[in-house]
Amino acid sequence: MKYDILQIIGAATMVVFTQGAIRLLVDHGNTGLLGWLGAGFGGTLAVHGLLVAVGLLLTGWSHTRAKALGRRG
Repeated sequence: MKYDILQIIGAATMVVFTQGAIRLLVDHGNTGLLGWLGAGFGGTLAVHGLLVAVGLLLTGWSHTRAKALGRRG
């Protein structure tokens, strides 16, 4: 069950920050959830990319762990 929850959290993180990165690329002033950073366009885009990668890795890792326990086909 915990790997299912981690997989959902990873996928949601990936989706939210991918959408934020696309929004930032279209409108450079719209920093969205990371507006508090104050890192400018490049820094905010880099953090979005990092968080997308973290979501991707968390989703893949939790899926692999669930599969190793026999919960995935």
